Amino acid sequence: MPAPHAQEALTVSVFVQRFSATRRGARLARRLATHRLDLWGFPYGTPASDTVTLVVAELAANAVLHGRVPGRDFELSLRYDRAADVVRVEVSDTHPGLPEPPDPAARTTDAEHGRGLLLVEAVATRWGVTERTGPGKTVWAESALTT
Repeated sequence: MPAPHAQEALTVSVFVQRFSATRRGARLARRLATHRLDLWGFPYGTPASDTVTLVVAELAANAVLHGRVPGRDFELSLRYDRAADVVRVEVSDTHPGLPEPPDPAARTTDAEHGRGLLLVEAVATRWGVTERTGPGKTVWAESALTT
């Protein structure tokens, strides 16, 4: 009889990759996330793929724009729990500052920036920020994929 944790290993898939903290790195993170979702059974253009891809795009852009430390990369982690039908997105950077909470007033202004975490908040089931080992933080979001 297999060990109890062997069953869990079959229901959880993980993708982890580091990217340069550049616009090109953020774009590649988004594209690879979309590809990984397709491999996990969520084809490009489906609501589940679009939701997770949007979360990855916003968190990766924030890591590049606000969390960038020269010479340091950011890390993207995707964790798909088939049993719970949830994808957890984590983007870690080495900048020590925590992101500002979303400003609801940004919804009504003409500002060009400041809506990324509002978008994440709107489409994710839940999200947050945690400290990480070493310098920096991890911004995470979970999306329920049940339709």
